[in-house]
Amino acid sequence: MRSEKFEFPGHSGEALAARLDQPDTAPRAYVLFAHCFTCSKDNVAASRIARALTDAGIAVLRFDFTGLGHSEGEFANTNFSSNVDDLIAAADHMRETLSAPDLMIGHSLGGAAVLAAAGRIDEVTAVVTIGAPADPGHLAHMFVNDAPEIEAKGEAVVSLAGREFTIRKQFLDDIASQTLEDCVKGLSRALLVMHSPIDNVVGIENASRIFGAAKHPKSFISLDDADHLVSKEADAAYVARAITGWASRYLPEAAAVPEFDPSGIEGEVIVGETLENPFSQSIIAGGHALRADEPASMGGGNTGPSPYDLLLSGLGACTSMTVRMYANRKKWPLERVVVRLRHTKIHAEDCSDCETKAGKIDVIERTLELSGDLDDEQRARLLEIADKCPVHRTLESEVKVETSLA
Repeated sequence: MRSEKFEFPGHSGEALAARLDQPDTAPRAYVLFAHCFTCSKDNVAASRIARALTDAGIAVLRFDFTGLGHSEGEFANTNFSSNVDDLIAAADHMRETLSAPDLMIGHSLGGAAVLAAAGRIDEVTAVVTIGAPADPGHLAHMFVNDAPEIEAKGEAVVSLAGREFTIRKQFLDDIASQTLEDCVKGLSRALLVMHSPIDNVVGIENASRIFGAAKHPKSFISLDDADHLVSKEADAAYVARAITGWASRYLPEAAAVPEFDPSGIEGEVIVGETLENPFSQSIIAGGHALRADEPASMGGGNTGPSPYDLLLSGLGACTSMTVRMYANRKKWPLERVVVRLRHTKIHAEDCSDCETKAGKIDVIERTLELSGDLDDEQRARLLEIADKCPVHRTLESEVKVETSLA
């Protein structure tokens, strides 16, 4: 499994913190996961379910709603409607950079939110709810003792799951005005309702109402003795396996990836698209298989280093080898070489010793870490030797690239 953190703009422009979990091969499908009320994308259930889904070849995007976890914004200014809008924003981001979600999964209030949002996302073919309330207004019972203060002052600080949150009157007004029955009746997607009969936070009668309102195809799975947060690892694993098996009927099969001829002459490097995502590349170099890609934030799948990362890798490897060969020849006590590199661009006018005087130039920052009982003179000499690395010389010399069609 590969996991990547990034941000995308939420419904009101604040940066929402997200995590994309992907299988090691091309994803069979994409899932958008909505966490429970006041939880985060990294809570136990979300993490374990995502891990199990990626093992089945399914990519999962989970994110923190506005004002929660690592996302920007004020929780006090959010409500159920804004959560639904954040889900739409997440689906839009997936559509633009990865692939629109095929499946939506919602836990607790997140389940109610996906029921409200799924009908607005054309590509979604199936929806799963876990311990979801039949109406967002179900949450009102959590604030019964604080309702008089909220009504009188417009807000109150309440304690939920051991943490304090500011709840404003607009939040209570919003959940009171919501009804999911029409959303469920008009869902037009396959629906799986998962609920524990001993859930003491959102009662099992909520599952009955959702299931009763939904049209076929619909399914119900009892979570037996699981708690509301699905906090036991075995329960979370069961939920993920059940979702994977159920959803297989509604999710696309993994696409076959066309092959390209990897054979070549000695000294030739071959690079070909994998077609797993817009940028993923398969590389054959010296008989070794490598990958290249762009991060998810750039529209790639993060299945391998970026082209510039590979460029720095080549320079770093050559530098380390050159320093090592010199030290060995001199029989110096060099124990290990570590090379750290960064690529940036600066304005030419800011570089006093550069020939280029206009536009921007590329700068590679290279730092050597030399371990061993070396004196200052030896360290200074090895620093000089680093600049004699053949790849370094190639990068600083005139290079001509000739391109032709096969």
